[in-house]
Amino acid sequence: MNILLVGSGGREHALAWKIKQSPACTSLFIAPGNAGTAEVGKNVAIAIDQFEALGNFCIQEKIDLVVVGPETPLVLGIRDYFETTAALRHILLVGPGKAGAQLEGSKDFSKKFMLRHGVPTARATTFQAHESAQAIEYLATCKPPIVLKADGLAAGKGVIITQSVTEAQEAVHEMLVQKKFGEASAKVLIEDFLDGIELSVFVLTDGTHYVLLPEAKDYKRIGEGDTGPNTGGMGAVSPVVFATPEFMRKVETQVVLPTIKGLQHDNIPFKGFIFIGLMNVGEEPFVIEYNTRMGDPETEAVLTRIDSDLVELLVACAKGKLDGHRIAINPHYAVTVIMASGGYPENFEKGFAITGLSQQSEAHVFHAGTILKAGEVLTSGGRVLAITGNAPTLQAAAQKAYARAATINWKNAYYRKDISQDLARIEKEGKAV
Repeated sequence: MNILLVGSGGREHALAWKIKQSPACTSLFIAPGNAGTAEVGKNVAIAIDQFEALGNFCIQEKIDLVVVGPETPLVLGIRDYFETTAALRHILLVGPGKAGAQLEGSKDFSKKFMLRHGVPTARATTFQAHESAQAIEYLATCKPPIVLKADGLAAGKGVIITQSVTEAQEAVHEMLVQKKFGEASAKVLIEDFLDGIELSVFVLTDGTHYVLLPEAKDYKRIGEGDTGPNTGGMGAVSPVVFATPEFMRKVETQVVLPTIKGLQHDNIPFKGFIFIGLMNVGEEPFVIEYNTRMGDPETEAVLTRIDSDLVELLVACAKGKLDGHRIAINPHYAVTVIMASGGYPENFEKGFAITGLSQQSEAHVFHAGTILKAGEVLTSGGRVLAITGNAPTLQAAAQKAYARAATINWKNAYYRKDISQDLARIEKEGKAV
């Protein structure tokens, strides 16, 4: 079949790499793609939000399946566009419509959804821009640390954890009044802080049935030891040593099932991925957030552990026929290290030539922010490459990833040196959290 993958990041390169392995994949196109996706498919110069152009391309190339990687086209309604366009509605598509994408597009919507359907989550109160004075007054009654969340999409940077009431009040003023995150912070959630350790759980669902993908833990902070500002993610590890079978059973019964049933109850069709950001608090799962697509950089770790034919699963999801499907998971560890541009997540320069990419190694090199120009691969984003090592042990997987990262360079390249070390300590101590 002919497949179109929408997106241009590390997640999309990993998806393209996995999709291309399927015997069912005849032709693979990526819109707009990057220098890495060009190695496994054909890049198409169409932006992720140009629905009409994407639709016309699908007609021209007789596309059978569209897989939507990033959140923006989902929140903007790419599925709705395809379903309401006569020439496109026959095309299979993986990704929810606008109604389902609200689980990610609005933190306020998703919080109310969780509370309505009994999904365990932290208490939160939402304030709008005209309520900034009330928000500041409310913060005076809160106990630090205090979590502030922009309601809308903010490229993974819309969550601020403040350590004092004063810091929280200053931050909420920046968000609501000064529009720190633009329209994304027209509403802000003030949320109780959950003290625990994070992990990500991924579900592929047709709205009724589902399969669980391997779980992962990502590393949001720019600095080692989880210091500095939040980023889109500086690394990931799968499996997660504290995600015991007992804990994962709780996740499935207390979180996954109520979420699927909640969508059904609210008459929200959903064919796609649900990324559940969790906090393990004393061996109990609490939902921090939903995303309605695969995570990045978790995808670059998780997909290397899936032995099943991904296209077969995606087609079953899009057709509403996931019932009876199982997923084969490789027990080996995957450790992903993000190589970023110096200065990220604040100001950084682009356009530097990357050296060392042609060297052979056992690790996977997924491109996140790259472009191909005059035959040369250049940096084009904050997160540039995702290096994934796989091995029977956590330590060996990390060694493979870091050994490969050491052979790649460009001006001001940066990566954390401690990805997976916290989990290695937990594993060594032999306790869950």
